[in-house]
Formats: sequence, structure tokens, C-alpha cells
Amino acid sequence: MPAPAARPGMSVFWWRWVASTDSLTARLINAGNGRRFRVRVLRQGVGYPSVDEARALALPLRRYAWLREVALCLDDIPWVVARSVAPLDQLHGQRLDRLGDRSLGSWLFQQADLRRGPIEVTRHAPRFVAASGLWGRRSCFSHTGMSLLVQEYFLTAMADALEGPSR
Repeated sequence: MPAPAARPGMSVFWWRWVASTDSLTARLINAGNGRRFRVRVLRQGVGYPSVDEARALALPLRRYAWLREVALCLDDIPWVVARSVAPLDQLHGQRLDRLGDRSLGSWLFQQADLRRGPIEVTRHAPRFVAASGLWGRRSCFSHTGMSLLVQEYFLTAMADALEGPSR
């Protein structure tokens, strides 16, 4: 659902995280209060996006895309899991597979022509990894003719560490 439609059922604490349009990496590092931030790559490679992801990117079904799934950890505890999807034919030489343990946001928010589409929100748990999530969000970014769908799920461990509410 669009983020504004989810707002009535969401605490102020979570609204500040879910509706933010700045770099999630920077926000996590700041909120971590000295905890060590690390990106753990869960999976990365070429594959088919889900029907829902293809629809969000306006891709025909069964079109290959670059897929990356990560856990954003503080002191090795995952606070957020994320899945990014980019159509292969739009990468234009961008070597996103070389990010390694850097966050996608560390690259993405350096792009001068970056545009972000509206944020959509879900209460569903992520489908790509077994994790206990509270809220999920996604939005499409565009940069130099490339579209990129970024999906992020805020986990229970984050709420516990920050003493945030469960919703």
C-alpha cells in the first residue's frame, strides 16, 4: 500500500524509519550508536524477479534481472534485510555485483541524477529470507536510464535494540 495509507496504523517511531527518503545505511549507522555496521550478502546474481517485482519495474515476466539480497547488521545482528532488483538490460555497465560488502545505498545516494519513486509499505514478512519483520517498504529508484527496485524489511531485533514499539 502507499506509505500515507499505512500511516494511521503505524507508530511515530516506525513512521520515521519507513517514510524516510534519505540513506537507510546512514540512518542505521547513526541509530547504532557506536555499534559496528556491516553488510552481509545473502545472495547475489542473475535470476527472475517475482511477478510483483516485475510489475513494479514494468518488466515483462520471465525477464532476467540482477538480484541482490543482504542483511544490514549492527554488531553482527541483522536489523534490516533487503532485496534489490535491476533489469539486466538497463545496467549499462554498472558493476553492482562488485559492491561486495558495501551497501547499495553507499553507491546509490552518490548518484547526482538519482530519483526515487513513491514508497510502498507492507506488514508482510520478507519472502526471500526467513526473518521476523515488523514493517517492509519498497520504492523504485532511477538513475541514468536504469531502474532499480529496493525492498527493505525492518526486523524485530532492530525494534528490540532501539526499544521501539512492535508496530
